Amino acid sequence: MNTDKKKAFCLIRVFPSSPVGILGFFLAGCGSYAEFTLPRLPGGTPPPVYRFVPQPAPVLTRGEFHDALNPSVSAKTNLYSVFDGRAWQTALATTEDGLHWTPRGIVLSPDPRTWEGSYIAANGSLLGDLYWYEAGPKERKHIGLARRQSQWVKEPGPVLDYGPVASFDERAVADPYVIRIDPYFYMYYLGQDRAIRQSIGVARSTDGVHWEKLRSNPVLALDLDREAGLGEPAVWQSDGFYWMLFTIRNFDETRELGLARSTDGVHWTRLAVKYAGDQPWNSKVLCDPSVAVENGVIKVWFGGGDVASPDENLHGQIGFATLQK
Repeated sequence: MNTDKKKAFCLIRVFPSSPVGILGFFLAGCGSYAEFTLPRLPGGTPPPVYRFVPQPAPVLTRGEFHDALNPSVSAKTNLYSVFDGRAWQTALATTEDGLHWTPRGIVLSPDPRTWEGSYIAANGSLLGDLYWYEAGPKERKHIGLARRQSQWVKEPGPVLDYGPVASFDERAVADPYVIRIDPYFYMYYLGQDRAIRQSIGVARSTDGVHWEKLRSNPVLALDLDREAGLGEPAVWQSDGFYWMLFTIRNFDETRELGLARSTDGVHWTRLAVKYAGDQPWNSKVLCDPSVAVENGVIKVWFGGGDVASPDENLHGQIGFATLQK
């Protein structure tokens, strides 16, 4: 890996420090850039394009909420996002088989007294006892971190902030998806530029708190003629490659999943396949993949909805599929 060239950046942001609007300074956006790749995989002859084979019905319904989306599955735990008509929060569900989930209630809510604001603390990535999530104003999100102790304890400020002027993520960072390959955590995330274009970048960290971004981000850019945005990446290893499922946002606000592969986690080849919903409940939106490989089986939990909306009130629910050769 090439790690010898780094570029520091540090921006000052102003955040509300109290509900009555007293302003305070918060140091955010501090970090570094570097050129790196993930450990190289052997590649070889890739398998035929995977078939997306979903269960016909949701495995986790929205229940009392307007939406239940953005699953993040780790072992028998799922931290997923629920919208109550006002704010997005993170809820917990547990399972024994990955198909039958028991909701356990809300574990994380946005705190308007802090950098998070009142709109969202959700759309996260669970890895063991660490949960990275997005929060902040609707159009200016950052990524935070919570740790599971007797309850979930948040870091006091964002751990990944948006970038400097003219960067691909100068307006917002969101949709974290974190994998661990010692000695690093690697985070794939959505970056939004000044033209509100959404692409996918990567950063790495040794502790999950202090991140350096890839200087040559984004690693996956949208087709400006055909797509309104890319986001919600999910990355895993199988068959000698890194693979990425990601959400494609179309101009009419319908969404489907795309697929890409790579041997180094940075240089990606987008495949022509797209996966769309095939049931009434996910007829307009297929999004938010979370992937686990168990005994050679590629398992995917995903969000779906029957309303083409850009952010909420999709009638969102969570489904399950496998990727098969």
